[in-house]
Parts: sequence; structure tokens; C-alpha cells
Amino acid sequence: MYIQWHGQSCFRIQAKNDDATTTLITDPYTNDYGLKLPHLSADILTISHEHKDHSNIKAVNGTQKRATPFLINGPGEYEISDVFIYGIPSWHDNNEGKERGKNIIYVINMEKINIAHLGDLGQTELTDKQLEMMNNIDILLIPVGGKYTINAEEAAKIISRIEPRIVIPMHYKIAGLKLDIDGIDKFIKEMGGKAEEMDKLKIAKKDLPQEETKLVILKP
Repeated sequence: MYIQWHGQSCFRIQAKNDDATTTLITDPYTNDYGLKLPHLSADILTISHEHKDHSNIKAVNGTQKRATPFLINGPGEYEISDVFIYGIPSWHDNNEGKERGKNIIYVINMEKINIAHLGDLGQTELTDKQLEMMNNIDILLIPVGGKYTINAEEAAKIISRIEPRIVIPMHYKIAGLKLDIDGIDKFIKEMGGKAEEMDKLKIAKKDLPQEETKLVILKP
């Protein structure tokens, strides 16, 4: 499996099933925020909520297998090309959506690896039901920039409850981004100051860390 980050909450996740490659894209954004997406194509497209920096559906083309991506933009259970996805209702703020509305957490199973993409999570604590649906998460994609989402300290507390094997932060300030949110330094400090930076993550189930949570910083 390969995981590549394109800034904000947009990832390209590629996995092989029966010698065929399946590509999943999360939360593509418009160019209004200073960043520009590369050319993207996908078999599956997940949208956590309808804000413009997460829902630029037109930016993602189909593949040879599928003329247009299979769109998932709500809660429920889905199975596409041996990929299993669970959409879990959550809130974009800490006031039950009264400020910024709803958000969908996605649990994605590819190559027997469980990935949780938290979207623009604004809840400072997850409910017992949400945690139950995120059991045995291997890789956690979590916002850390604050203001519009949880911040570094809140993210660290949520990570301690989910206990993933790998954490990849997202939705934080990078070069070119016009949003006024925190950079990555606060989060790295909250996580103990140790992180591995790479262009993309290549991982198999057998290679997942077993004894401690590993922090991976992906270059956009």
C-alpha cells in the first residue's frame, strides 16, 4: 500500500487486490486556499463534508477500471473492489454541529490494513460509539491545525484513545496555504518530538509497528 498526501485532508491511497490496483482519494480541495492539486484519478472518492476545501469532486477523474470514481459522501457501509469503508457520523465543531455542521469519519480497509480518516473533526472527544466503530485502527489520518478542527493537544488525546500503530497528521499550515491554522511543530511536540518525514508511505500489514505508535510526517 502507498499513502501520499496532497495537503489539507487530501490523500491518495493505493492498494493491490488480486493483482489489480485500486486508488482512493480523500477530500480534494479547490484552488481558493493557495494550494493546487495535481492531476488526480481514482476508483473511489470519499468526501468528509461539503466545505470547498474538502469537496472538489470535479478535480478527480476516473480510471481505466471505472469511468468516474465511486463517490462516498455520507455515513454507512460500502464495499467497492475489495475495499471496505465505514462512514461514521461526527461533528465539525465541539457544539454538535451548531457552528460548522456535520463531518464524516471514514474507516477504510485495504490490503487488510485499517485506515481511519477523521476529516475535519471538531469534537474534542469521541463518543463511545464512535470509538467502538474505530476498533483496531492501524493508520490514523488526523487533523491537528486547530481553529476549524481539533488542535495539537486535542489530537494527541484522541490518538491515546484510538491507539493506532501509525499516525499521519493533516490539515495544518504548510507553505502556500492561506488558512490561518497552526503548523506541525506543536503536534510533533505533543507526540514526544520524534517523527519520521517521507515523501510517501509504503506499508504492508506485516510491517506495521507492534509496540508503539509511530508518527509519520508526509511531505505534500
